[in-house]
Amino acid sequence: MAPAEQQEDGYPLPFVAKAFACSADIAAQVVRRGRLRHFGDRAIILRQGDWLTLAYLLISGRAQALLYGADGQIILLHDFRSGDLFGAIGEIDSVRQDADVVALDPVETFVLEAAELARLAEQHGAIGLALSRMLMARLRQMTGRIYERAALSAVGRVYAELLREARRAPDLRISPAPILSELALRVATTRETASRAVNALDRRGIIRRDAYSLTVVAPHRLEALII
Repeated sequence: MAPAEQQEDGYPLPFVAKAFACSADIAAQVVRRGRLRHFGDRAIILRQGDWLTLAYLLISGRAQALLYGADGQIILLHDFRSGDLFGAIGEIDSVRQDADVVALDPVETFVLEAAELARLAEQHGAIGLALSRMLMARLRQMTGRIYERAALSAVGRVYAELLREARRAPDLRISPAPILSELALRVATTRETASRAVNALDRRGIIRRDAYSLTVVAPHRLEALII
């Protein structure tokens, strides 16, 4: 693991400054207290039930927090992307991890003691405000998923997720193309349902697919199908 302080004049300092919406001087204080950690594709970053004292800032790659039911059902708790924070966030004492966090791609993280992050948040309002925004965004994501599972059909949830993913890019292009099993997991349905829903959109000309991406070409038509 490379100490982040060795890279204070470059990467990851600009990323930390952007993630916490703080000045370079404040970001340098954060960087000095942390280090970089890399995880391979499908690696388990955190295990459910472990006691944690570390906070993880996701720099690159994607990860998911997953719960496992007594019947073996996998439940998606959170999606994590570049700029998201997970682990023990702002805690002084160790906390028990509530879910497995699994890398979907090769993942790079910036890791620091949660107690250090809490002290930095007390000292610098920008960091405290950034933490509040991150936690509120996570709460909105979770609330949105709960609403969709209660209010929408399984196919409607697939369509809502595709439209949400497409709107992350100006050209409504999802790249790489979504893996159907992962798409199904995110919306709590089966791979077969997700496959039928996506194929139906393709036949109707609402999306365009190639080997590398999926593009929503008729977003208003797709939105009208979210029921």
